[in-house]
Amino acid sequence: MALEIYWTKRAATKFDKIIEYIDTEWGENVAKAFARRVYDFLDILSEFPEIGTIENNGKGIRGFTIVKQINIFYRISGHRIILLNFFDNRQNPKKKKY
Repeated sequence: MALEIYWTKRAATKFDKIIEYIDTEWGENVAKAFARRVYDFLDILSEFPEIGTIENNGKGIRGFTIVKQINIFYRISGHRIILLNFFDNRQNPKKKKY
C-alpha cells in the first residue's frame, strides 16, 4: 500500500524557491524537468519509503539525492511520509536543517 506524501511548509517553500531559481538561471524546460524528477521520485518513495539513507537515526530522518546538487529529507510517520526539507549540497553542511 502506498503511503501518503505530506509536504511541510518548509519543504514546499524551499521547493518553490529552487524551481524559481532554476527557471531564472536555466529556463522553464529545465525547471519543469526538475519538478518532474521530484514528483517521479515521490511516486517511488510512496511505494518504497525506506529507499533513502538514514540521516538522523534518533529522529527517524532519511535523505535522498534527487540530483547531485539537491537532497530531500523526509520522515516516515504511520501511513504518511513527511517531506521535511530540500537541501542544496553546495551549501555549508552545518546549515542543513531537517
